[in-house]
Amino acid sequence: MNTRILGENNLVINRFFNLDGRAYEVGALSVKTKELLGLVASLVLRCDDCITYHIVRCAEEGVTRDEVFETLSIGLIVGGSIVIPHMRRAVDRWDDCEKMRAAT
Repeated sequence: MNTRILGENNLVINRFFNLDGRAYEVGALSVKTKELLGLVASLVLRCDDCITYHIVRCAEEGVTRDEVFETLSIGLIVGGSIVIPHMRRAVDRWDDCEKMRAAT
């Protein structure tokens, strides 16, 4: 879908997507750290699509289960109990990523 959206050549949309991508590049913070931060923000904002994206990216960056749960705990503290249903889905997605990693 991103290819279709970017293919419309809308300057604002294309620049925003570029900015979003560049924000997660290595800098003073590692890509792994930035993905964990993205996971916290997504959890607090209660965006399941974003949570899934960052969970997958965390798995790709070699994040451990302990790191994921520590990150989820920060999201829970910041966001409160309203994030619990989203945290459940995040853990389900993480379990899927671990299964996929084990299969390879």
